[in-house]
Amino acid sequence: MQIGVDFGGTKIEAAALTPEGGFLARIREPNPGTYAAAVATVVHLVDRIEHELGRTGSIGLAVPGSVSPSTGRMRNANSTWLNDRPFREDLEAALGRPVRLANDANCLALSEAVDGAAADAPVVFAVIVGTGCGGGLAVNGRLIEGANGLAGEWGHVALPWPTVAEVPGPACWCGLHGCLETWISGTGFQRDHAAVTGQVLGAEAIITAARAGDIAATASLDRYIDRLARALAMVVNLVDPDVVVLGGGMSNVDGLCPSLIARMPRHVFADSVVTRIVPARWGDSSGVRGAARLWPVDGPGPCARGMTHDR
Repeated sequence: MQIGVDFGGTKIEAAALTPEGGFLARIREPNPGTYAAAVATVVHLVDRIEHELGRTGSIGLAVPGSVSPSTGRMRNANSTWLNDRPFREDLEAALGRPVRLANDANCLALSEAVDGAAADAPVVFAVIVGTGCGGGLAVNGRLIEGANGLAGEWGHVALPWPTVAEVPGPACWCGLHGCLETWISGTGFQRDHAAVTGQVLGAEAIITAARAGDIAATASLDRYIDRLARALAMVVNLVDPDVVVLGGGMSNVDGLCPSLIARMPRHVFADSVVTRIVPARWGDSSGVRGAARLWPVDGPGPCARGMTHDR
C-alpha cells in the first residue's frame, strides 16, 4: 500500500492508493502553521489511514520547496518555518520508518506522467500556477531532479523576453526581481492587475470580469496569458517536452491551453510546435497521488537522481 501526503500551505492531505492507483482512503486536516505541530499532524493522518485500513504502507510527501542534497534540510519553502529543518529525519523518527520527500510540482509531474494527462509521454514538464509557481520534470515516468535538486524549478528564473515596462520586475521573496513567480502565479496576476488598474481583486474576480467584457480585466488576463506563453516557450527551447501539464488554480481558466498553444510559436526556435499543453487529469489530487508514487509498487525508484528522498 502506497500512502501519499500532500503538504499544502493551508491543509495537509493524506491518501492511500491501490497498486492500480485507486483511492483506498483519503483524509485531510488544516495545516497548523508551526513546525512541531505540522510533524504531529502528518503522523496523525498516517496513523488514521493505517488504523482504518488495518495495514501499514510506504510514505511519500509532496512538500513546498525541496531538500538540500548537501545538508538534507528543507530549503526554498514558501512556508518559511520549514526552511533549514531536518523535516524528513524528524518524520522518520516520529513514524519509525523511511519517508521519501519531493517538491510538490515534482509530484504533480510524476502523477500525471504515470497515469494522468501525460501518461506514456516520454518527456513531461508539469507546472503549478497557483499561490506560487513551480515546475517539475519527468522522463519515461521517472523524476529528473538534477545535481543540485533543482530540475524544473522555473519559478525563480526571470520572465523571458521582457518588455521595457516589465524590467526590472517586482521584487521577489527570494531576493531577486522579476522572477516568474511574481508574474504568472495567481498572486502575481492579482498584483499586476492592481498595479495597472488600482483595483485590488482576487484572481477569480478578475477572470469573471474579463469574461463579462470588462476592458481592464480583459487586458490583465491577456498580459497574463502572454507572459505564461513566453515562460513555457522558454521551457520548450530548453527541454522540448512532449507534454506540458498545468496544475494550480490558474490552470482552471477557460480556454487557457489553446490560447497558450497559439502564442508560444513566436518564441520557440522551431518551424513548428507540436508540444501539447493540457490540464492535469487529477487536478488537486495530483500532489497526494504523486507523493504516494515516490515509492513504486515494484522495480527501481521513480527518480533519476534520488537526492531529495534517499540518502
